[in-house]
Amino acid sequence: MAEPPSSLSSFKDELIQLIKRLGTYLALKMSNLFSISLQKLDPRSVGAIAGLAVAIVFTYRLTRSPAPPTRRQPKRQAPTTSSTAISTQSNITLMPSGVYSSSEDLRAQNTFDEFFQPVKPTLGQIVRQKLNEGRKVTCRLLGVILEESSPEELQTKATVRPSVLDVLLEITKICDLYLMERVIDYESEKNVLLALENAGIFTSGGLVKDKVLFCSTENGRTSFVRQLEPDWHIDTNPEIVSQLARFIKYQLHVSPVKTEWTMGKVLSSPSLEQFFGF
Repeated sequence: MAEPPSSLSSFKDELIQLIKRLGTYLALKMSNLFSISLQKLDPRSVGAIAGLAVAIVFTYRLTRSPAPPTRRQPKRQAPTTSSTAISTQSNITLMPSGVYSSSEDLRAQNTFDEFFQPVKPTLGQIVRQKLNEGRKVTCRLLGVILEESSPEELQTKATVRPSVLDVLLEITKICDLYLMERVIDYESEKNVLLALENAGIFTSGGLVKDKVLFCSTENGRTSFVRQLEPDWHIDTNPEIVSQLARFIKYQLHVSPVKTEWTMGKVLSSPSLEQFFGF
């Protein structure tokens, strides 16, 4: 069995070092010999000189010897059909592992993004922010909470707008809310209270029936608001909004047409829910 190339190289290096040490020793001896007269050379001195010459020649030939020829690698034969099939089978087998690794990396990235993405505020936080921490709110029913837009319609029925329900319930949890409307008769009052009850405002929210106020004129609603002194009033009538601008800190004018108000802190929105971003 052939000796490994690494062992041969190590042995060669050790042999070169040994010969060099021997040459150094003989050179020292030779320098001493040159100081002796040629007439006084004895046989031992002559042998030393001859050994030095042999060592020098041997060292030179050993260090100048060409590197051993590299072993030629036999050419690989083209893979047979069976080996190609095995290779293809191996690649197919390895693919699911790569796909699994990619899916794991993607899942980890998604988890990282979800962890560091900004936290979405809750509806309650949005309501508090938009109302500037206001604690008392008065609001008209027609056109804001109810789908109907005139007192005459309330004589037959009243319907709570589904899109405003979540916002309305959140307001009842945070604020002291009063709902008010002008009605024509007692039947209209019953229809309004029944619609609010069916919508769950009296059960899910913090509103009680005593905080639903009715009057027979628009001025009556203005009087209600001034007596209650709310932080916010929400209305669809621009005249009432204008009259209350001097007395109410904040107002929201609900109208499909945006109105630019120059008096007081009056904001405008197409609907109550859109004012809160819904």
